[in-house]
Amino acid sequence: MASDVTPVPKIRSRKEGAAVPLSDLDRKLLNLMQGSFPLDPRPFARVAEQAGVTEEQVLADVRRLLDDRIIRQVTPIYDTRALGYGSMLVAAKIDPEHPWRAAKIVNSHPGVSHNYLRNHEFNMWFTIAVEEDSALGLQGTLALLQELTGAESIRQLPTLKLFKIRMDLEMEGDTRALASRGVAEEPVELDKQPYDEFDRAVIRATQGDMPIVSEPYAAAAAELGVTVPALLEHLEGMRERGLLRRVAAILFHRRAGFSANGMGVWKVADERVLEIGPQMAAYRGISHCYQRPTYADWPYSIFTMAHGRSKEECDAILDAIAGAFDIADRATLYSSTEFKKVRLQYFTDDFKNWEREHATA
Repeated sequence: MASDVTPVPKIRSRKEGAAVPLSDLDRKLLNLMQGSFPLDPRPFARVAEQAGVTEEQVLADVRRLLDDRIIRQVTPIYDTRALGYGSMLVAAKIDPEHPWRAAKIVNSHPGVSHNYLRNHEFNMWFTIAVEEDSALGLQGTLALLQELTGAESIRQLPTLKLFKIRMDLEMEGDTRALASRGVAEEPVELDKQPYDEFDRAVIRATQGDMPIVSEPYAAAAAELGVTVPALLEHLEGMRERGLLRRVAAILFHRRAGFSANGMGVWKVADERVLEIGPQMAAYRGISHCYQRPTYADWPYSIFTMAHGRSKEECDAILDAIAGAFDIADRATLYSSTEFKKVRLQYFTDDFKNWEREHATA
């Protein structure tokens, strides 16, 4: 992260850089790696079969896409709330002249996975998680962060209903495809799910960057003292229990060609949220869709994240939703700077170390 203070917010973070030209095969592989990466002893071979190329070519292309910073990482994606971590989205009013000062403090917390500057008086938006046995808890952690950053005020926006969380960028579709509606699904379960010490060990052994080799699960299986088929069977069971969402490639959005993301927020009557939320989530250009609490100065109950190759494409996705449900009271918040974007690391010492360092006696 940059250490110098930026007096005026940047128009766009340069961390990810400009879009990189992609071949038709690149786009096909990125679609497959985001959405259909299998729990298989040789998953890259299965991707190769779907793409109609060899495993060797897939491995070489994925390594190149990683080197070119188009793929951020290939990794298991575990479910924070299913693992018992407390988490929420937070909107904060911080000094607009010196946003990095507050960002550096917020980003230091190991449970902050995403942090963006957005075009609103609540200008810093971050997601935060704390361990189940956190000494501070979510409320104490947020109170401490507000004190340390000097934030004028914050709004806590926990998930009340989760309609969709699936960050797949549609690499082969056009604007019409992104603005079209698929099949609506039931809201996702949010409660903590049972897990044991072996589940913890599996998460520690597999979280983070997957090795780009023919048998990427072999090293983790050896570390755990089990066979690869036994590990994969256990991972499949974790997926069925809701602990593991999937294994997938996470992309650098801008370098993959998706230069814009718009957080569309909607004022929807309480009695219509469960009807409309799943249908909004079904739009292909929407990656995340939630019901969140409202406030006197924040009347928007449904949040939808739209991703597009331009602001205009995001607007088209959100305009299509507005037209379908005749919602006039809405807003779109665009990110101008990405302060942080990582995957959480679970069951490490980082959380307790942060609390020991920052919490007062």
